[in-house]
Amino acid sequence: MDWIVEFYNWRVVIQFIPEFVDGISATLWISLISLILSLIIGTIGAIMRMSANPVLWRIAAGYVQAIRSTPLLIQIYVIYFSLPALPLLGRRLDELEGGIIALGLNAGAYMSEIIRAGIESISRGQVEGAKSVGMTYLQRMRYVVLPQAFANVVPPLLGQTAVLIKDSSLVSFIGVFELFGAGLTVLSERLMPNEAFMTVAACYLVIYGFMLAFSNFAQRKLGGART
Repeated sequence: MDWIVEFYNWRVVIQFIPEFVDGISATLWISLISLILSLIIGTIGAIMRMSANPVLWRIAAGYVQAIRSTPLLIQIYVIYFSLPALPLLGRRLDELEGGIIALGLNAGAYMSEIIRAGIESISRGQVEGAKSVGMTYLQRMRYVVLPQAFANVVPPLLGQTAVLIKDSSLVSFIGVFELFGAGLTVLSERLMPNEAFMTVAACYLVIYGFMLAFSNFAQRKLGGART
Protein backbone atom coordinates (compact mmCIF):
# COMPACT_ATOMS: atom_id res chain seq x y z
CA MET A 1 0.00 0.00 0.00
CA ASP A 2 2.94 2.34 0.62
CA TRP A 3 3.85 2.43 -3.07
CA ILE A 4 0.26 3.39 -3.93
CA VAL A 5 0.37 6.30 -1.50
CA GLU A 6 3.72 7.38 -2.96
CA PHE A 7 2.26 7.34 -6.49
CA TYR A 8 -1.12 8.84 -5.59
CA ASN A 9 -1.66 10.20 -2.09
CA TRP A 10 -5.43 10.17 -1.76
CA ARG A 11 -5.19 11.78 1.68
CA VAL A 12 -3.93 14.96 0.05
CA VAL A 13 -6.76 14.85 -2.49
CA ILE A 14 -9.32 14.58 0.32
CA GLN A 15 -7.96 17.82 1.79
CA PHE A 16 -8.70 19.57 -1.51
CA ILE A 17 -12.19 18.14 -2.05
CA PRO A 18 -13.85 21.59 -1.58
CA GLU A 19 -11.66 23.01 -4.37
CA PHE A 20 -12.52 20.14 -6.71
CA VAL A 21 -16.24 20.45 -5.93
CA ASP A 22 -16.09 24.18 -6.67
CA GLY A 23 -14.12 23.42 -9.83
CA ILE A 24 -16.68 20.90 -11.07
CA SER A 25 -19.53 23.32 -10.35
CA ALA A 26 -17.74 26.12 -12.22
CA THR A 27 -16.97 23.83 -15.17
CA LEU A 28 -20.59 22.71 -15.48
CA TRP A 29 -21.89 26.28 -15.13
CA ILE A 30 -19.45 27.67 -17.71
CA SER A 31 -20.23 24.78 -20.06
CA LEU A 32 -23.99 25.26 -19.71
CA ILE A 33 -23.90 28.98 -20.54
CA SER A 34 -21.47 28.35 -23.40
CA LEU A 35 -23.70 25.54 -24.70
CA ILE A 36 -26.78 27.78 -24.79
CA LEU A 37 -24.77 30.48 -26.58
CA SER A 38 -23.34 27.96 -29.06
CA LEU A 39 -26.78 26.56 -29.90
CA ILE A 40 -28.10 30.05 -30.61
CA ILE A 41 -25.08 30.89 -32.76
CA GLY A 42 -25.14 27.47 -34.41
CA THR A 43 -28.81 27.72 -35.34
CA ILE A 44 -28.38 31.19 -36.83
CA GLY A 45 -25.22 30.05 -38.63
CA ALA A 46 -26.94 26.98 -40.07
CA ILE A 47 -29.84 29.04 -41.42
CA MET A 48 -27.39 31.56 -42.92
CA ARG A 49 -25.36 28.75 -44.55
CA MET A 50 -28.54 27.52 -46.26
CA SER A 51 -29.68 30.99 -47.31
CA ALA A 52 -30.01 31.88 -50.98
CA ASN A 53 -28.44 35.25 -50.13
CA PRO A 54 -24.73 34.98 -51.10
CA VAL A 55 -23.68 37.59 -48.54
CA LEU A 56 -25.24 35.68 -45.63
CA TRP A 57 -23.87 32.38 -46.93
CA ARG A 58 -20.33 33.72 -47.26
CA ILE A 59 -20.37 35.34 -43.81
CA ALA A 60 -21.46 32.08 -42.18
CA ALA A 61 -19.01 30.00 -44.21
CA GLY A 62 -16.15 32.37 -43.38
CA TYR A 63 -16.99 32.24 -39.68
CA VAL A 64 -16.98 28.42 -39.66
CA GLN A 65 -13.69 28.22 -41.56
CA ALA A 66 -12.04 30.83 -39.33
CA ILE A 67 -13.01 28.95 -36.17
CA ARG A 68 -11.99 25.56 -37.56
CA SER A 69 -8.60 26.75 -38.76
CA THR A 70 -7.42 28.42 -35.53
CA PRO A 71 -6.74 26.91 -32.07
CA LEU A 72 -9.32 27.52 -29.36
CA LEU A 73 -6.69 28.86 -26.97
CA ILE A 74 -5.75 31.56 -29.49
CA GLN A 75 -9.43 32.45 -29.89
CA ILE A 76 -9.75 32.81 -26.11
CA TYR A 77 -6.71 35.08 -25.96
CA VAL A 78 -7.89 37.22 -28.90
CA ILE A 79 -11.38 37.70 -27.48
CA TYR A 80 -10.20 38.41 -23.94
CA PHE A 81 -7.12 40.54 -24.63
CA SER A 82 -7.88 42.15 -28.01
CA LEU A 83 -11.52 43.21 -27.81
CA PRO A 84 -11.89 46.90 -26.92
CA ALA A 85 -14.35 48.20 -24.36
CA LEU A 86 -17.85 47.27 -25.47
CA PRO A 87 -20.32 50.17 -25.82
CA LEU A 88 -23.18 48.31 -24.14
CA LEU A 89 -21.04 47.36 -21.15
CA GLY A 90 -18.88 50.46 -20.99
CA ARG A 91 -15.90 48.27 -20.14
CA ARG A 92 -13.80 45.39 -21.35
CA LEU A 93 -14.89 41.78 -20.86
CA ASP A 94 -13.80 40.15 -17.62
CA GLU A 95 -12.15 36.71 -17.59
CA LEU A 96 -15.35 34.71 -17.19
CA GLU A 97 -17.25 36.66 -19.86
CA GLY A 98 -14.39 36.41 -22.33
CA GLY A 99 -13.99 32.69 -21.72
CA ILE A 100 -17.70 31.94 -22.16
CA ILE A 101 -17.97 34.00 -25.35
CA ALA A 102 -14.89 32.30 -26.81
CA LEU A 103 -16.23 28.83 -25.97
CA GLY A 104 -19.66 29.71 -27.36
CA LEU A 105 -18.25 31.07 -30.61
CA ASN A 106 -15.95 28.07 -31.03
CA ALA A 107 -18.61 25.45 -30.34
CA GLY A 108 -21.17 27.44 -32.35
CA ALA A 109 -19.21 26.84 -35.56
CA TYR A 110 -19.34 23.08 -35.08
CA MET A 111 -22.94 23.18 -33.88
CA SER A 112 -23.94 25.08 -37.03
CA GLU A 113 -22.63 22.28 -39.24
CA ILE A 114 -24.41 19.66 -37.15
CA ILE A 115 -27.68 21.59 -37.19
CA ARG A 116 -27.33 22.24 -40.94
CA ALA A 117 -27.03 18.50 -41.50
CA GLY A 118 -30.17 18.03 -39.43
CA ILE A 119 -32.07 20.62 -41.45
CA GLU A 120 -30.97 18.98 -44.70
CA SER A 121 -32.27 15.63 -43.42
CA ILE A 122 -35.86 16.94 -43.40
CA SER A 123 -37.74 15.76 -46.48
CA ARG A 124 -38.65 18.34 -49.09
CA GLY A 125 -42.25 17.15 -48.96
CA GLN A 126 -42.71 18.36 -45.39
CA VAL A 127 -41.40 21.79 -46.28
CA GLU A 128 -43.66 21.98 -49.31
CA GLY A 129 -46.58 20.85 -47.18
CA ALA A 130 -45.91 23.63 -44.70
CA LYS A 131 -45.82 26.12 -47.58
CA SER A 132 -49.12 24.84 -48.92
CA VAL A 133 -50.93 25.63 -45.66
CA GLY A 134 -49.64 29.20 -45.75
CA MET A 135 -46.75 29.05 -43.26
CA THR A 136 -44.10 31.75 -43.58
CA TYR A 137 -40.40 30.89 -43.70
CA LEU A 138 -39.96 31.56 -39.98
CA GLN A 139 -43.05 29.52 -39.11
CA ARG A 140 -41.79 26.60 -41.19
CA MET A 141 -38.43 26.70 -39.44
CA ARG A 142 -39.97 27.04 -35.98
CA TYR A 143 -42.77 24.49 -36.18
CA VAL A 144 -41.69 21.98 -38.83
CA VAL A 145 -37.99 22.01 -39.68
CA LEU A 146 -35.99 22.86 -36.54
CA PRO A 147 -37.80 20.54 -34.07
CA GLN A 148 -37.21 17.55 -36.34
CA ALA A 149 -33.69 18.68 -37.24
CA PHE A 150 -32.63 18.84 -33.60
CA ALA A 151 -34.21 15.45 -32.90
CA ASN A 152 -32.27 13.92 -35.80
CA VAL A 153 -28.89 15.18 -34.59
CA VAL A 154 -29.13 14.63 -30.83
CA PRO A 155 -26.13 12.22 -30.69
CA PRO A 156 -23.65 14.54 -32.48
CA LEU A 157 -24.96 17.53 -30.52
CA LEU A 158 -24.31 15.69 -27.26
CA GLY A 159 -20.92 14.63 -28.55
CA GLN A 160 -20.01 18.24 -29.27
CA THR A 161 -21.30 19.16 -25.81
CA ALA A 162 -18.84 16.68 -24.30
CA VAL A 163 -16.04 18.31 -26.31
CA LEU A 164 -17.19 21.72 -25.05
CA ILE A 165 -17.00 20.56 -21.43
CA LYS A 166 -13.43 19.33 -21.94
CA ASP A 167 -12.43 22.49 -23.81
CA SER A 168 -13.70 24.62 -20.92
CA SER A 169 -10.42 23.76 -19.14
CA LEU A 170 -8.64 26.22 -21.45
CA VAL A 171 -10.31 29.24 -19.82
CA SER A 172 -8.02 28.63 -16.85
CA PHE A 173 -5.24 30.19 -18.97
CA ILE A 174 -6.91 33.60 -18.60
CA GLY A 175 -7.45 33.18 -14.86
CA VAL A 176 -10.91 31.56 -14.67
CA PHE A 177 -11.20 29.04 -11.84
CA GLU A 178 -12.78 25.74 -12.89
CA LEU A 179 -11.93 22.03 -12.64
CA PHE A 180 -8.49 22.32 -14.23
CA GLY A 181 -7.84 25.33 -12.03
CA ALA A 182 -8.54 23.16 -8.97
CA GLY A 183 -5.81 20.81 -10.17
CA LEU A 184 -3.45 23.74 -10.58
CA THR A 185 -4.23 24.77 -6.99
CA VAL A 186 -3.13 21.33 -5.72
CA LEU A 187 -0.01 21.50 -7.86
CA SER A 188 0.97 24.97 -6.67
CA GLU A 189 0.36 24.28 -2.98
CA ARG A 190 1.65 20.69 -2.69
CA LEU A 191 3.75 20.17 -5.84
CA MET A 192 2.00 16.83 -6.47
CA PRO A 193 1.20 16.54 -10.20
CA ASN A 194 -0.25 13.01 -9.96
CA GLU A 195 -2.72 13.97 -7.27
CA ALA A 196 -3.59 17.18 -9.14
CA PHE A 197 -4.10 16.02 -12.69
CA MET A 198 -5.13 12.39 -12.20
CA THR A 199 -7.96 13.67 -10.01
CA VAL A 200 -8.92 16.22 -12.66
CA ALA A 201 -8.89 13.47 -15.30
CA ALA A 202 -11.05 11.23 -13.09
CA CYS A 203 -13.58 14.06 -12.63
CA TYR A 204 -13.78 14.59 -16.40
CA LEU A 205 -14.29 10.84 -16.87
CA VAL A 206 -17.21 10.92 -14.43
CA ILE A 207 -18.76 13.88 -16.23
CA TYR A 208 -18.29 12.11 -19.57
CA GLY A 209 -19.89 8.98 -18.14
CA PHE A 210 -23.00 10.95 -17.23
CA MET A 211 -23.01 12.53 -20.70
CA LEU A 212 -22.77 9.10 -22.35
CA ALA A 213 -25.60 7.72 -20.22
CA PHE A 214 -27.77 10.72 -21.08
CA SER A 215 -26.91 10.34 -24.78
CA ASN A 216 -27.96 6.68 -24.77
CA PHE A 217 -31.16 7.58 -22.90
CA ALA A 218 -31.99 10.31 -25.40
CA GLN A 219 -31.36 7.99 -28.35
CA ARG A 220 -33.64 5.32 -26.89
CA LYS A 221 -36.39 7.87 -26.33
CA LEU A 222 -36.03 9.12 -29.90
CA GLY A 223 -35.94 5.60 -31.30
CA GLY A 224 -32.29 5.71 -32.36
CA ALA A 225 -29.67 3.03 -32.04
CA ARG A 226 -27.23 2.92 -29.19
CA THR A 227 -23.65 3.79 -29.97
